Amino acid sequence: MTRFDGDMSPAFEIVEPAQWRAPVIFNSPHSGSTYPDEFLSASRIDLVTLRRSEDSFMDELIGHLSDRGFPTVRVNFPRSYVDVNREPYELDPRMFTGRLPSFANTRSMRVAGGLGTIPRVVGDGQEIYRDRIVVDDALARIETLYKPYHRALRRLINKVHQMFGTVVLVDCHSMPSVGVSRDEPRRPDIVIGDRYGTSCTPLLADRVEETMGGLGYSIGRNKPYAGGFITEHYGNPASGLHAVQLELNRGIYMDERRRERGPRFGQVASDFGVLADVLATTIPFGDLGPFQAAAE
Repeated sequence: MTRFDGDMSPAFEIVEPAQWRAPVIFNSPHSGSTYPDEFLSASRIDLVTLRRSEDSFMDELIGHLSDRGFPTVRVNFPRSYVDVNREPYELDPRMFTGRLPSFANTRSMRVAGGLGTIPRVVGDGQEIYRDRIVVDDALARIETLYKPYHRALRRLINKVHQMFGTVVLVDCHSMPSVGVSRDEPRRPDIVIGDRYGTSCTPLLADRVEETMGGLGYSIGRNKPYAGGFITEHYGNPASGLHAVQLELNRGIYMDERRRERGPRFGQVASDFGVLADVLATTIPFGDLGPFQAAAE
């Protein structure tokens, strides 16, 4: 297991079920809350502010699903340190001393917004670092944390694909209850992102919407979140690989200001169990393999 923060903490954890129920993986890439000391020392903002970028407690909301027959994945390092939901080298040259490799993507919209693989800002736009970072330090984070996570996730996806002939990856995130822009309309309880119908069979996104809507959640599709790198990269319906992103409104399950679990936390966790059960029992996985999907 790859470790970080003084070799004390596992960088990520994959829990496979004792008995597999379905080819459905639940992933939480942004709930990590173990902050390396050198990162905190280099930051110009305090830990409370840094933590605003976390998908707090999302790993706990889905953690029990491994006991119900579904593999779960959680990342323990914070997204403000390394963001695994980006390309491996989305890097802002203004952040670093030294020259970036020629293959770095320095012009993506995410880099422009300060939210590359090594983020420049936290979610509300505050600059993270006091000084520029040495390029080799940034590349070391990618080599020792980002790449091992994606290698492990790919191995899990390949294992599930070999076992069942298809894979469904549910990428679980949370969003602030209020957007940065005052002009943004009220956010729904859940935003389903399927890259505008390209990362999974429409049946999957529809079934998620029907299930969670039936449990009383208001639902949005693809706005303001259509799915990040993980959804786009691993979602390939023609190959039998289906990925959908879920963004859960934090105001539902937690106190955003105090960063504490809210009174509905247990119910929301239970509802994720309902969703997992529905996907396992109502999705015709045999029809989602590569040949069938390619013929659609």
